[in-house]
Amino acid sequence: SALSDYTELGAGFKIAMRDLEIRGAGNLLGDEQSGHVAALGFELYLSMLDDAVRAAGPPSAGDQDYEPVRFDIDVDAYIPTDYVPYEQAKIDVHRRIAASREVADLALLSEELADRFGPLPVELENLIRLQQARVKLGQAGAGVVTIRGERMAITPLDFSDDQQSALAKQLPQAKYEPGRSQLSLSLPAEGGERLMMIASVANVVLAVSRQTG
Repeated sequence: SALSDYTELGAGFKIAMRDLEIRGAGNLLGDEQSGHVAALGFELYLSMLDDAVRAAGPPSAGDQDYEPVRFDIDVDAYIPTDYVPYEQAKIDVHRRIAASREVADLALLSEELADRFGPLPVELENLIRLQQARVKLGQAGAGVVTIRGERMAITPLDFSDDQQSALAKQLPQAKYEPGRSQLSLSLPAEGGERLMMIASVANVVLAVSRQTG
C-alpha cells in the first residue's frame, strides 16, 4: 500500500541521511524510487525531505517557526541517477531543495546544477518548480494545497476586498470563498500544462497577498 511504502521508504531515507558514510543512499533517491514518489504524492515526499533536513543538524532561528506548505499532488519529480551520479552530491541537492525558504535559493541551485552537470532533466525541473510554488504559496500565507482530479484548492488564504478584486481580475477562472479562506480552480489534465498552471497561480497568489491599500 502507499502507506506501507511511505513508512518503509521514509525510514530508509532517514537512515541514509543520518549515516551516509556507512550506508549510502544508493537508489533511494534515484530513478528506481520515482514510482514511490508518484504513488505517495509530492507532499509526503517533501515531508520526508523536511524531516531529513531537520534530523541532519540543529535548526536555524528562522526554521523554528517555519511550517512548510503541505502539497498534495502526484508528480514524477526526482533526480535521475545518470544526472547526479554521486550519492553525496545527490543528498546535498535534496537537502537544499527541501531547505529552501526563498525562490532565489532555488534559482541559484538550478544555475549551479546546470553549470556542474549540464541542463536540468525534466524530472528535476518538476521538483524545483513545485518547490518554488510551495515557497511562494507559503509566503502568501497558505498552509495546504490539495489536488483532487482536475481541481486544486489552496487554504488558508485571507484576502481583503481589494485583494479579492485583484485576484478576480488576474484569475477570473478561480473561485475564492472568504468564509473558508479557500481559493479553488480547475487544472489542465496534461502534466506539463498542469505544472505551468500551478506555478502561475502561485505567482498571482503571492503578488496579490502583498498588495495593500
